[in-house]
Amino acid sequence: MLKTQETVTTVAPTILQERWLRIIPTAFVMYTIAYIDRTNISIALPSMSRALHMTPTQAGGVAGIFFWGYLLLQIPGGYLAEHWSAKRLVSVLLVAWGICSVSCGLVHTARQFWVMRLLLGVTEGGVWPATLVLLTHWFPRAERARANGYWMLCQPAAVILASPLSGWILGHWDWRVLLISEGAFPFAWLLAWWRFIADSPHQAGWISVAERDHLESTLLQESAELEPVSPEPLLRTLARPQVLLMALAYFLLCSGGYGYLFWLPSALKSVSGASDLRVAFLFTAPYLLSGVGMVLISRHSDRARERRGHVAVPLALAGVFFLATVLASERAALLSFVFVCLVGPGIYGVLGPFWAIPGEVFPHAVAGSAMGLINAVGALGGYFGPLAVGYFNQRTGNFVYAFGVLSMELLASSALMLFFGPSPATARRNAEIG
Repeated sequence: MLKTQETVTTVAPTILQERWLRIIPTAFVMYTIAYIDRTNISIALPSMSRALHMTPTQAGGVAGIFFWGYLLLQIPGGYLAEHWSAKRLVSVLLVAWGICSVSCGLVHTARQFWVMRLLLGVTEGGVWPATLVLLTHWFPRAERARANGYWMLCQPAAVILASPLSGWILGHWDWRVLLISEGAFPFAWLLAWWRFIADSPHQAGWISVAERDHLESTLLQESAELEPVSPEPLLRTLARPQVLLMALAYFLLCSGGYGYLFWLPSALKSVSGASDLRVAFLFTAPYLLSGVGMVLISRHSDRARERRGHVAVPLALAGVFFLATVLASERAALLSFVFVCLVGPGIYGVLGPFWAIPGEVFPHAVAGSAMGLINAVGALGGYFGPLAVGYFNQRTGNFVYAFGVLSMELLASSALMLFFGPSPATARRNAEIG
């Protein structure tokens, strides 16, 4: 078992760099575009609400309806990526979500926008599990938290890169130009995705024989450790307590995280009264720290070969900082902003180790579907989080109670992950390595 872990680090550096420089950047840009198209309404929401005559509750519902569509292709997306092709599936979805994203800028009523956000969620839904499956075909266990973490840097990066651009577009034109122009990005990246991505090492023309043999032997050995003695039905795997526990924890994480993402610009504007462009720049601060947190937590998780604590502890800190934001908001605005910036690293920093868990615990044939189910349930959190913030904001006229609820959700997610234990195969492997 020790040999499996060591082979990853004894391969020539050029072999390792080739994978990291092709797969990760291409997936990074692809999902950065997806995240921009999903979240750019956070900047546009105040002006859109006025133009489409939406109340805060309606605005939260429209922002969150994306995730009801998003959950539909989670399990099918993971299954198709594993048994058909992640490369082809994502290529089809790039075109589909580009069409829907551009269409969001062409609506004239809140109902039309609600429908287009729902369809955008459907078309983006299979991309996340498909990319996770793709990375399990290219990065062995000892590298997986870093591979996930570096790819998932696209989430804070999308906010950092797009917020100033979105604020500038909004300041010079309007929300329609914003959604249409940024909605066209996936069409521009389709060719790069098709050229640089291969589903597995043996399909890559650019890979060396040494690299291909190293990866295939390592991944085959790791997969064999997880396979049950007799094949397990898919539904039984999806009903495992470990899958359901991860799904519930991810629901709470997404509810807190997306409530934070979609409503933070509105909260900043409400408190500061700043321009759209200034709010957009303030909005990037938490996500700069989030990127740093993702790199540090993912690297440490791989070095320590530990996942559960690297998820639970940062989430607990995020919940505490969120609660501190609420308590300090009325008396110390600057301190409150510092605390809200520290929430981001806890929410986003856990993604690398969290998504390394399914590939290390569940059999290879069903891991993609398990990841799809977990992400589907998490998508519902992406709906209820923004909706809850909108509801409490409308009832109270401020964000104090709303953000307090989000902090409790992050603390609950942390507590659930403390109950998560490794599979017997993983426990035996760690014991032998240790």
